[in-house]
Amino acid sequence: MGQILSLKNRSGGAVLSLKTKEIGPAAGIGDSICVNGVCLTVVKKSGTELSFDLSDETLQSTNLGSLKKGDLVNLEPSLMPSSKIGGHFVTGHVDAVGRVRWKARSGDMLKFEIEAPQDVLKFLVRKGSVAVDGISLTVVDILKNGFTLVIIPHTAELTSLGFKGSGDSVNIEGDILGKYVYRFLGKEEIPGTDREAGFMKTLMEGGYIGQD
Repeated sequence: MGQILSLKNRSGGAVLSLKTKEIGPAAGIGDSICVNGVCLTVVKKSGTELSFDLSDETLQSTNLGSLKKGDLVNLEPSLMPSSKIGGHFVTGHVDAVGRVRWKARSGDMLKFEIEAPQDVLKFLVRKGSVAVDGISLTVVDILKNGFTLVIIPHTAELTSLGFKGSGDSVNIEGDILGKYVYRFLGKEEIPGTDREAGFMKTLMEGGYIGQD
């Protein structure tokens, strides 16, 4: 985790500064760092302090704009080609901002219900992957307007999710594989196309149905 030092507004966006002993020393100008699940570029560095430029789009589409001095955020450097892959691929492109509806303890575990819009729920499947504030997690149940998940003590200790409670906002990113499947099956609205026609064309091209 890192700790927010400041969030200063500027023309067209803001500048976010934080400190981190783990990632700071190894980071360089131009490096991509995931901050609460949002891919940002290091624009300034001083020891363990890192600064990032935030566009208006980032401020409007994520929960970074609500950060204040002292807040904890999850940090992760980009995946290297030689790195071991665990969890699922997280691109750092947030689909929606959700909200913690409730958090409850179940033995040593913590269970959450996250409120989320249909724009992100359509990409989720039970036992599938989802990124919440940049943390790769497993979906337990999908609800009408949200989903549930469980985190282990290790995750609660090393990420900001362990400190969040009812009403707190979280950045949500669906599994990119699910997005491609959704698009391939013709379920995504594409300007100037007929969604049902696109789906039928995919079935015909795959040999699942005839063309007569």
